[in-house]
Amino acid sequence: MAIKYEPLNRRERIVKLFREAIEAENRNDFETAKRKLDEILHESLDVEPEFYFEACFRLADIFLQEDNYRGAVKCAIRGTVRAPNENLYRLGVKRLGDILAVIKEAGKLGELENDPESFIRQADEDEELKAFVRAILNVIQGKKVEEKFSVREMEEVISLLEGLK
Repeated sequence: MAIKYEPLNRRERIVKLFREAIEAENRNDFETAKRKLDEILHESLDVEPEFYFEACFRLADIFLQEDNYRGAVKCAIRGTVRAPNENLYRLGVKRLGDILAVIKEAGKLGELENDPESFIRQADEDEELKAFVRAILNVIQGKKVEEKFSVREMEEVISLLEGLK
């Protein structure tokens, strides 16, 4: 009978990488932090979805600190689409809304208008998330959004963005 230790070792490695990424971020060594988070994304993809989700949003936070608004939004969408359950999916949508609010405060929403398909592609096969991303882009362009979403947090983000225009 063989004992399989690999999942625990993977989890331990991911936790170690998170610790190293946070330490690097605290030192403002964003390149090292991003490299560690990228390793987590590769290690956790399809096998540790909670870690993948959190790594996406930690990476989005770093991109915000670097004023890489497009990268932050892409990471947030990627984390949301791969959320392992409904609660994290809703949290992902809410966190995406928070990221958009920060971008709006910086007066940089216009930076998201170029190459909108790059954002939509991040939503993968999730049709409602794709529609939500399109709605966000429409609001940024000053268009009225008529579409309704089944996820309450999506409606809240759209209302917030429309109120910020």
